Amino acid sequence: MDRTVTYQISEQEEGLTVLEYLRRNGFSRHILSAMKTDKDAILLNGLHAGGRTLLREGDLLRIHVPETESGENIVPVPMRLSILYEDQDMLVVNKPADMPVHPSYGNYENTLANGVSAYFQAKGINCPFRCINRLDRDTSGALILAKNALSASILSSQMKNRLIRRTYLAVVKGIAPEKGTVSAPISRVSSSVIKRQVDFAEGDPAVTHFERLAVSHDHSLLEIHLETGRTHQIRVHMGYLGYPLPADYLYCPDYSRFSRQPLHSFQLVFTRPVTGESLCITAPVPADIAEKF
Repeated sequence: MDRTVTYQISEQEEGLTVLEYLRRNGFSRHILSAMKTDKDAILLNGLHAGGRTLLREGDLLRIHVPETESGENIVPVPMRLSILYEDQDMLVVNKPADMPVHPSYGNYENTLANGVSAYFQAKGINCPFRCINRLDRDTSGALILAKNALSASILSSQMKNRLIRRTYLAVVKGIAPEKGTVSAPISRVSSSVIKRQVDFAEGDPAVTHFERLAVSHDHSLLEIHLETGRTHQIRVHMGYLGYPLPADYLYCPDYSRFSRQPLHSFQLVFTRPVTGESLCITAPVPADIAEKF
């Protein structure tokens, strides 16, 4: 959806051009290009301004950010969403387990994207589905969705630069060490489209920190922090250490205690787009994990 933002120029920002200022504030090249077709995209103290216009302390800069994407072909399907936080720039939802994030073959109308599309449609807003942190189908917990191009640009940059602190809860088989760090590169298994493995020769760098919180019936509850975001990183790293997540159809199909891999995106700490306010969003621990510990 479109977004209009107003900035007041500080003493430290005086002398910057409008273009320099916008780039510093997270405007991507794609957004700046889209703004060129809107003659009212940049207003400085109520008057039209260009990208090379110099800014002075106290100036009011009003920017209209157009929607840069057409809505995806996602079927709106009304469903109950667990919303953890919402403002004009983003929506944070608590994704349940056994729900794909995006539509795919065989999953056209049962995904989070379908439910969010229906939610936005009911509110009368045009908002493409923009997912910032991705979760596997069986992973539950906090998921950030950007509601406009600017917030998507800022949040994606935070994710790329590892400025979004992600805390997961995971149950693993065995009595894991009290704490530790796994630094082991990950690559795709050549014979599989989705399966990953630790691969010191050709893998991409991957770092996982963990701390044991509790032990019950030869299983450990871990708090996990990621430095990188490789596909299946937690599942691969914990299995590599000898403490796999149970009920994982790819890496440890043991369903004796859980019906899905017990992995939960518990907490996200990041900076709110535009305002710069620090946010800490927590998703309640799901029953299937809580009841075991």
